[in-house]
Amino acid sequence: MIRDKINKILNSLPEEELENVYCSIVMIQKDYEFKQHLHQKGVQISEIYDADEIIDLWDKTFAKNINAQLKKEIHYEQFKWHIFSYKKQECLEEDVARKAFDNLSKDKFYVMYQGFPIIFLYTNANEVVSKDFDSQQDIYIFDKNFTWTYVHTHESMCGPYFYKVI
Repeated sequence: MIRDKINKILNSLPEEELENVYCSIVMIQKDYEFKQHLHQKGVQISEIYDADEIIDLWDKTFAKNINAQLKKEIHYEQFKWHIFSYKKQECLEEDVARKAFDNLSKDKFYVMYQGFPIIFLYTNANEVVSKDFDSQQDIYIFDKNFTWTYVHTHESMCGPYFYKVI
């Protein structure tokens, strides 16, 4: 039934619009496959809609030594992970960062995306590894106590990054 509705819409669109539709469908498919993969590992994902406090705590914890002027210079508001790519916050990078994340005990953790107001809480997540997030962009993963963060960017030459509060 729904396929018929979708096909009717597709048939009504001019050929030049179908590329946009295709790109959207690919994104939906990748998101579905990402979530299915996590569910197969037993991960439960819940959404936290009033997440401003958690986002603010990420900033206050992982960028606490970065002043407002420096944040402006490195375009922190555009991408928080610039604190790592601009080498303003010491961190582990690339495969070393992946291994640090993979070796954590992480039954529960938060996941946030750059510029997205909803935080996700992953539970039963001990089987999750860094590779699981390779399809994601500008994603920040951190424990509920804000002692570490793992960041996977949209830039292939930037990151991933792992930072642990000392």
